[in-house]
Amino acid sequence: MARAVNKLTAVAVQKASRPGLYADGLGLYLQVAQGGSKSWLFRFMRDGKARKMGLGPVHTVTLAMAREKALEARRKLLDDVDPIEEKKAVKQARRLAEAKTVSFEEAARQYIESHQAGWKNEVHAAQWPSTLKAYVYPVFGQLAVADVDVGLVLKALQPIWNEKPETASRVRGRIEKVLDWSKARGYRQGENPARWKGHLDHLLPRRSKVKTVKHHPALPYQEIGGFMSSLRDMEGISPRALEFAILTATRTGETVGARWPEIDMEGKMWVIPAERMKAGREHRVPLSDRAVEILRSLVSDKDSDYVFIGDKKGKPLSNMSLLMTLRRMKRTDLTTHGFRSTFRDWCAEMTAYPNELCEMALAHTVSDKVEAAYRRGDMLEKRRRLMRDWAKFCGAVTKSADVVPLRERANA
Repeated sequence: MARAVNKLTAVAVQKASRPGLYADGLGLYLQVAQGGSKSWLFRFMRDGKARKMGLGPVHTVTLAMAREKALEARRKLLDDVDPIEEKKAVKQARRLAEAKTVSFEEAARQYIESHQAGWKNEVHAAQWPSTLKAYVYPVFGQLAVADVDVGLVLKALQPIWNEKPETASRVRGRIEKVLDWSKARGYRQGENPARWKGHLDHLLPRRSKVKTVKHHPALPYQEIGGFMSSLRDMEGISPRALEFAILTATRTGETVGARWPEIDMEGKMWVIPAERMKAGREHRVPLSDRAVEILRSLVSDKDSDYVFIGDKKGKPLSNMSLLMTLRRMKRTDLTTHGFRSTFRDWCAEMTAYPNELCEMALAHTVSDKVEAAYRRGDMLEKRRRLMRDWAKFCGAVTKSADVVPLRERANA
């Protein structure tokens, strides 16, 4: 009769090569994987459910050692202790003990390193470490991330909550993300003390109640013609990039990051890939004649695909270059992003183009049903006419009283 226990021998373990499970008895098995690797497995029933517990690889754990480990597990089961759950608890306790040496600053550094590759906006990526260094690290940066509580979070946020509500809101969100990441890594336990909904919203006033959001300074659309005339008199690639951004109603990062493969000169179309868009969706931009003229005037670089080439070899213009052009024009009252508002105001006040169409020209998210309807029809041609009308308006130097609405153009 075959033995019910201790069925395997050291020689049998060494020779076993066919993938599968080889029983030693009392729940202990030799497991041979498809690739030939061997390990020990302890199988048992717990609350009516089959469980499997790894005991280690054969090259490290001998047959005798595996039997001893299986015996220890069976003894725990007799004491109504799940050996797998106990093992998890020990591992968690060890991680928490290690977390006592992981500071919030170190956790934040690890978080940034693991996520920055997915951040498309360079300014956003730079703000993460700078805001934490300015407002958080002086308060609890060197403390263990496991010890950060609501009192410390409030101590960091309250001094800037009323004075810099937008910045404070972003800092709070960044603290929350670092703490969530730390919990996932096993560095801390419990609720997130930086959570807003149902927590800090009871302790701090809403941002909208503290201070009205300050929008990007925008040029009145009646003044765009005179501004563009002055801009066109300037030499250099930065003024051309700023003009192109205004004519296409795009964001700074989308413009300076433009690449030649994205542009169809013959079809007068610029297709910005999803990975470069704020909403993460491909954006098609019909190009006016003036926008194409700007592109044709640029000198390409065989070492770079970028349209607007910066001072550094193979690199595009910096995000600050367009803002510096405004400063050279002594228009410190404006921002590049503000011209998107100028475009939107012009759409609303001077044209009869549908609101959804204008929002799509700005790459703003509209309902899926609306977008589907426009994509089935002549959305692109309407948007082409919209951008052509915008370029025409930008090219006309008029007085405010001379501005004539283009409402008849919408359905032309």
